[in-house]
Amino acid sequence: MLEQSLLSIPPVPGSIAGRSALKALLRQRNILAALEALHLEMGDVFRIPLPGFNPIVLVGPEANRFVTVTGRGDLRWQPEGDPVANLLRQGLLVTDGEFHDTLRRNMTPPLHKHMLDSYVDSMWRRTDQVSSAWSSSRPVDMLVEMRKVALLILIDALFKVDFSPDMQRLWNSILKTLAYISPGMWVIWPGIPRPGYRQALQAMDRYLYQIIAARREAGSQGDDLLSLLIRTPGMSDGLIRDQLLTMLIAGHDTSTALLAWSLYLLGKHPGELKRVRAEVDQMDGRQPPNLETVNRLERMDQVIKETLRLYPPIHIGNRRAAIDLEFKGYRIPAGTRVVYSIYLSHRQEKYWPDPQRFDPDRFSPEQSQARPHYAYVPFGGGPRNCIGLAFAQVEVKIVLARILQNFDLELLDTRVHPHMGATLEPRPGVLMLASPRNLH
Repeated sequence: MLEQSLLSIPPVPGSIAGRSALKALLRQRNILAALEALHLEMGDVFRIPLPGFNPIVLVGPEANRFVTVTGRGDLRWQPEGDPVANLLRQGLLVTDGEFHDTLRRNMTPPLHKHMLDSYVDSMWRRTDQVSSAWSSSRPVDMLVEMRKVALLILIDALFKVDFSPDMQRLWNSILKTLAYISPGMWVIWPGIPRPGYRQALQAMDRYLYQIIAARREAGSQGDDLLSLLIRTPGMSDGLIRDQLLTMLIAGHDTSTALLAWSLYLLGKHPGELKRVRAEVDQMDGRQPPNLETVNRLERMDQVIKETLRLYPPIHIGNRRAAIDLEFKGYRIPAGTRVVYSIYLSHRQEKYWPDPQRFDPDRFSPEQSQARPHYAYVPFGGGPRNCIGLAFAQVEVKIVLARILQNFDLELLDTRVHPHMGATLEPRPGVLMLASPRNLH
């Protein structure tokens, strides 16, 4: 590492970059557009000088590797006063060091690849459960519908609980909880009052403590995550609650966004929809597929990967430097917020020609091999990559395949933009006509 006195602080936007960012923000009404403008003018390392919010932004494969691998031990997750940390407390997502690593080891077995076969039936049935209410005479918002599917699947597969009776009662509480951790003025002023959330957060806690108590009473002999946590020595009900809420919120919301964006892009590109459907129609629609069949959906896999490139649900990574650090000749002082932008990395023209274009062929074996590994990080990277990565990949394929088997889809409105909520989701929604297919 270079002597800190010889290093410069990353630059802040000058008048030209600032005007470009402001114009992009006003034109598209989207912070991501402003970030793209700053990146275009300033390069892969720059600062955003706002009162109370002065992060260093890093972009590109080297930056992604630095944050997730080489600098991992000195870049901490849990910021004081952050609503995400306040909500999840000691949840896996916001813990650091040895405690995090121990939690992750304890939570990995139900999410291991060898468990995926046992979840396929639930993924299949829950998709049918939600889609059975669709009608060709009434448009559906796939952002809403995919949230229903993702919630039912996650809670069924990982908690062994049927969420159906509680879905309507807790729906607004879940949306409110997501709003609580979505970017807002609290980023600049962490202590700002946050009225209007207490009842929703309390409702989520009551639900989670209720299913924990019920499982303790019934016995915890299963191989699901809830049973495993109850059997783990030293796991109090409060600590179990933290992990369940982490998985429920982070796990379902990322799948919701990915499924909704995938359906949007397929609806917007009928040729790709036709190509993926032809692949899906080779499957037996009378019974759930096995993983071998799912793994043969190669074009669908490329579509999903390209969707994740364009609209990664977790589009930004947020850390804080524990000590003085150096990256590419720049000084990162201790205490500085460090942001690595997955969204911008996935749109770097030198790795992704014509980066705004939807092109699943980017993920052909030949093109994939030509790119640096950390140019594409939709699930993060290193030891802290998404614990549910394998689960989500199978889930999305099963859900999309089942929908395409059973319905003809028509996108009704292409005026959709990415919204920076808890995840990067399509707003105002993905409005489609889903007409039952006559396969006989």
